[in-house]
Amino acid sequence: MQKVVLATGNPGKLAEMQTLLSPLGMTVIPQKQFFTEEAVENGLTFIENALIKARFASEKTGLPAIADDSGLEVDALGGMPGIYSARYSEGDQGLPASDERNNRKLLAELAHFERQNRQACYYCAMVYLRHPKDPTPVIGIGKWCGTVLNEPRGTGGFGYDPIIWMPDLKASVAELTKTIKNQHSHRAQAIQQLVTQLKQ
Repeated sequence: MQKVVLATGNPGKLAEMQTLLSPLGMTVIPQKQFFTEEAVENGLTFIENALIKARFASEKTGLPAIADDSGLEVDALGGMPGIYSARYSEGDQGLPASDERNNRKLLAELAHFERQNRQACYYCAMVYLRHPKDPTPVIGIGKWCGTVLNEPRGTGGFGYDPIIWMPDLKASVAELTKTIKNQHSHRAQAIQQLVTQLKQ
C-alpha cells in the first residue's frame, strides 16, 4: 500500500477519501499525524488553494500528497462564499467560523430570495503531487448543483450539506447516505477524475 498524506484535518473528508482511494492501493494518512501547522491559503481559485495545501503537506512529510479545495458558489450572491466557504462567518460577532454559523449567515443572506433564485453549486478541485516540486500535478474537478433551502434538513454530512437541496435526489445533502453521496458529490466527481488519471 502506498502511503499518501491527505492535506486536511476534516474527518468527513478523510472518511470519504479512504473509501474512494483504498481500491487503488493507497493508504490515506491525515496530515495531523505528522504536523499541526496549516498552509496559508492565499490562492484566488480552488485549484490554487488545493496546490498550496498539497505542496505544503508534501514538503512537511516527504510523501506524495492529495489536497482538495472545495466550496459552495451561490448564483444570487455573485459566487460567494466560494473559496471562503469554510470561513464565511469568521469574525461575525467576534466568533470563529463554524459549519452552523456559516449556514446561518448564508440563510440570512438569502432570506429575501425565492427558491427559483437560490441556485447553488458545490465545486471541488483535487490535486495529487508526487513530491513538493512536481511540475505536472494530477488535477480533478467536480461540480454538483442544487438549491439553498430555507432551513436545515438532515443530520449527515458536514459544511453546507443540511441546507442544500438536490432536486434529482429529492433530499438535502445531509439526508443522503454516505453511499449515495459518494456516488454523486463534487468531491466524488473530482476524485474519480483523479483516480482515472492515476490509473493511467
